[in-house]
Parts: sequence; C-alpha cells; structure tokens
Amino acid sequence: MPGTGLWRTKSVEQSIADTDDPDTRLRRTLSTWDLTVFGVAVVIGAGIFTLTARTAGDLAGPSVSLAFVFAAVACALAALCYAEFASTVPVAGSAYTFSYATFGEFMAWIIGWDLVLELAVGSAAVSKGWSVYLNTVLGYLFGFDPATTTATVFKLGGLTIDWGALVLVAGLAVLLTVGTKLSSRVSMVITGIKVAIVLFVIFFGLFFIKAANYTPFVPAAKDADQASTGVEQSLFSVLTGADSSAFGAYGLLAAASLVFFAFIGFDIVATTAEETANPQRSVPRGILGSLAIVTVLYVAVSLVLVGMVNYQELATTTKPDGSADKKTLATAFALNDVDWAAQVISIGALAGLTTVVMVLMLGQIRVIFAMSRDGLLPRSLARTSTRGTPARATMIVAGLVAVAATFFEADKLEEMVNVGTLFAFILVSAGVIVLRRTRPDLPRAFRVPWVPLIPLLAIGACLWLMLNLTVLTWLRFIVWMALGVVIYFVYGRRNSVLGRKITADK
Repeated sequence: MPGTGLWRTKSVEQSIADTDDPDTRLRRTLSTWDLTVFGVAVVIGAGIFTLTARTAGDLAGPSVSLAFVFAAVACALAALCYAEFASTVPVAGSAYTFSYATFGEFMAWIIGWDLVLELAVGSAAVSKGWSVYLNTVLGYLFGFDPATTTATVFKLGGLTIDWGALVLVAGLAVLLTVGTKLSSRVSMVITGIKVAIVLFVIFFGLFFIKAANYTPFVPAAKDADQASTGVEQSLFSVLTGADSSAFGAYGLLAAASLVFFAFIGFDIVATTAEETANPQRSVPRGILGSLAIVTVLYVAVSLVLVGMVNYQELATTTKPDGSADKKTLATAFALNDVDWAAQVISIGALAGLTTVVMVLMLGQIRVIFAMSRDGLLPRSLARTSTRGTPARATMIVAGLVAVAATFFEADKLEEMVNVGTLFAFILVSAGVIVLRRTRPDLPRAFRVPWVPLIPLLAIGACLWLMLNLTVLTWLRFIVWMALGVVIYFVYGRRNSVLGRKITADK
C-alpha cells in the first residue's frame, strides 16, 4: 500500500478483496441488461421532461438541441474513462474508489464528498421536477389550472414545503431497502413506459412542427437590463466581459453546461459494479449503451419541442402566488391545443422521473457504503441487512435528499449537481492516465483508445462546461468542498481503516 498521510493509496487488489467481507458484502445479481436499464432509467428524465423547455425558453432558444450535442460529447469522452476504470476496479463507489487507487486517500475523500453533491442533490432536484408534474396531474384530476395553482407546495410561515417531493423520496427509500434486484425490475417496467412516452413525443410532435419556429436558431443575446448579471452570469461571460449569458453564443454555452444535468446518470452504472455478475464485461456495455440511446432521444426531442412552439413561449414566468411557472415538455402540446397528449406526457413523466430519483439515490447510497467501509464515514453505515442492502446508509441518504427536496429550489440544485459531476469526471479522466502508468499490469476488460489524448480531451471539455456555470454556483461549490475538507481532518483521517492498518504494520 504505497504512500503515506494524505496520499496513501488503497491498492486495486485490496479494494476487490474487501468485497468479500461477510458483514459488508453485496449480492451480485445484476446483468448487462439490468445496468443498461439503470442507465437509461436515470438519464431519461429531468433533461427531457423538465429541463429542455426551460433551457430553450430562458437561455438558448432553438439551439438547445446543439447544447445537448455539446454536453453529449463531453459525457461520451468521460464515459470511456469510466468504462475502463469500472472494468478494472469492479467495486462499489465509482469515482471515489477509482481515486483511492490512483490519487490517494485525501483526493478519494474529496471526490466522495463531491459525489454527495452530484447524487444526493441530484435526487433532490429531480424530486422537485416530479412534484411539478404531480401538480399538473392533480390539476387534471381535480379541475384546477396548474399554471396558476401549486397544490404540491404549501407555505408554513416563511417556510416553503414541497410535500410532493417528500412523499416520493420516502417511498423510494423503502423500495431501495428491500433490494437492488427488485428496484431493477420496477425500474425496467417504468423505463419501458418512459421510453414509449418519449417516442410518442417525437413522432406525434412532428405533425405540429412549424419551420418558422427554428428562426433565429441562435437568438440575439439579451442586454444586461433584461437578463441575470453579476454572480448569476456564467463565469466565462464574466471573465470575458459580456453583459449577460442569456441567448447568443454565451447563452448557447451556458445552456450546454445546464443541460449537462440531463446526462447525469451513466456514471451511476459504475457504482453498481460490485453487484454485477460479470462487471468486466457488463459495466462498460451498460455505461456506453445507455449513453448512446439517450443522446439520440434527447436531440430528437429538443428539435421537435422548439419546432412545435416559439421558444419565447417556453420562458419561465411568475404565477399569481409569486412562484415560478417553469415550462415542461407537456407545455408544447398544451399550447397546440392537444390537451389529451399533454396529459399523457405528464402521467408518463411522473412515472419516468420516479426511476431517475431511485437510481440517483441508489448511486449515492453505494458511495456512502464504500466510504464507510473504508472508515472515512462511520463503519456502521456499511453494514448490510439480511436482504444484502446497506439499510442504514439508505436511511441517511433518504433523509438528506428529503430535506433538500422539501425546502430548496430546483434550479439552484441543478447547477450545484453539474459542477460536482464535472469535477468528478475530470478526476476519473486524469485517473486513467495515472493508473496506466503506475499499474500497467492490471487486467483491463475495456481500454480507452488513444491514451492520453481521449482523457485529456475529456478533461478539457469538462473544464469548459464548468466555466460556463454561474459565478454563484462556483462560490457555493467552493464552500461545499471546504466543508468536506474540515470533516475529513476532524473524522475521516483519524478513523481511516487504511491509515490504521499502515500504522499497525510499522
């Protein structure tokens, strides 16, 4: 186990050996098909159903489809790196475990803390989107207008409580405690419904496309007095002296950084490697297969959406009660007076977003499980129940997600997820280069081509997207990571299983 102090590394062999501990053992029940379903289940959701319309209306206009392409390229480059790592180190924890084997314990902790930002906050953000669609469905059932009334949110004094999101998180926590295989089966059924709804949108929406709606494809940039400025601008637009990052070239780049949220999920397939029957083969196929499927669907849906209605009709407005009226995929059909289709989409989205939250929570639980097994978090969280699932970690994650989903706004959560995920992608991509040099002897069922070129391109693409997130998002990210550093030195470093073993061997 080379390295000391902050840079002590946990060997790949030790990581794999730890999976045989009877007290923390996970069941290997997942197949390539299960992983692909998990990937598609989590990726197809917030991007199509809640984010596409808002991004077109507020940032990019018709060029939102191009923003998806930019984000997909960055994800594809990072996906290749994830696939190599997952086939080499088939252990729960994803980027956290990979970093422990390459950069050492401190960086592993940093990336694990960062993954909390990605997965737990991502779960909360999508839960908010689920609640928006629940409000729409309730409006259909009980006859109120969802555009002016929000039934799933109520105010208690100065506190805004989203009970819809809270109910979803609580129900999924129970399901994930019961077992991963059952979760996979439920996900498979709902994902089938979700994909059918997406295909319905693409093919039925073609009949309502108007060519004029694609012009201008990249709308002119908004003036400073018409758009968010200062810390609400993208960091890149501030650094280059632009007035705002709404529409125009800066808007397109900011949109790519925002819709990147829609692709989050393929990396979660890597967190289930320890529960996969043949991880060396199945994990790379699950990662790359799910990413390829959703990229095609995303671009197709975004093109249809902005062709059906003028992008300005998709802009976020304010409801009479003061809350934001954020447009969704169903809005395009409602504006074309096809209310029955909007209702079908809303119900399908309600089911579809359920699986997104479920798989994001699953990924977060596995990261917490891996960090706890290493002693960087309380070891009791790594204990598995008689059903072979980390029940305590599940309850902790569910509690964190429930608080964020119930009390915080979705748009702020989404940007925080993006900056955390991009940072994780950068470390994983760099890790491929490092591990190729330090451990060329390791068997790799999947190998990234053209190393170091592909990992370097992945790093560059992710850095570019990070620069186009808002200044405020960067400030929050820095505060979050500083908090993580404090927790590591107060608890994690002292209780590290690896650290104690090194000390005992001296």
